[in-house]
Amino acid sequence: MARETRPHVNEQQRTAFTNDGFVAPLDVMNAAEAGEYRRRVDEYIDAAPHRHQLRTKVHLDCPALHELVHHPAILDPVSEVLGPDLLCRSSSLFVKEPRDDTFVAWHQDAAYWELDPPAVATAWVALTPSTAANGALRVLPRSHLRPLMVHELTKQPGNLLTRGQEITEVIDDADAVTLELAPGQMSLHDFRLAHASAPNDTEARRVGYAIRYVAAHVRNTGTRRDSALLVRGVDRFHHFDDEPDHRVSRA
Repeated sequence: MARETRPHVNEQQRTAFTNDGFVAPLDVMNAAEAGEYRRRVDEYIDAAPHRHQLRTKVHLDCPALHELVHHPAILDPVSEVLGPDLLCRSSSLFVKEPRDDTFVAWHQDAAYWELDPPAVATAWVALTPSTAANGALRVLPRSHLRPLMVHELTKQPGNLLTRGQEITEVIDDADAVTLELAPGQMSLHDFRLAHASAPNDTEARRVGYAIRYVAAHVRNTGTRRDSALLVRGVDRFHHFDDEPDHRVSRA
């Protein structure tokens, strides 16, 4: 049966993404499909000898996640805000175990990613419930419209960010929005948007999957050549080295 086609981002949501820097929630999977992906991803997590394997380009190692970066219901809304030609530059699992004191400090991805122009967005897919109690993603609306904030490498214990970066200025909690999601829902945010997440204070594992998409015309402004995976449309620019697009056998 052909998949029903319908707009996944309406005009109001598109305006919210432009003006506020994010849109949520977006329904991308039903509960049964999300549950099956969660089962497969849990198996991968439990088999990984080191947690650093869950970062950067985890979709190249985990078949379930390789499928998700190509999932039409994820790509459709991303295409509507970035355009028809899309690359997956990276993806990461953010796993918080029960009563886990790990967190994500306030930061902006654009401060470190060396990408231009800013046609870059993160799809944050909930494979378990993502709530205020278990450390859901928090965002600072409209922070993508101002100059990038100053960051420093504080390397606080428990900070899940690889570099240990953190915005130096104080952010008022009253200005932040918590993006609570049910399994199978996702949020979409601009890579210049300030965001963070708190520890998991519940008795259940929380799993979120962050997929970083770039429009094909985006280029890496750094000194080191980068790679990316074409997931929709055509890459006419070749600013990134091609990554293998073989479909890894189902786990």
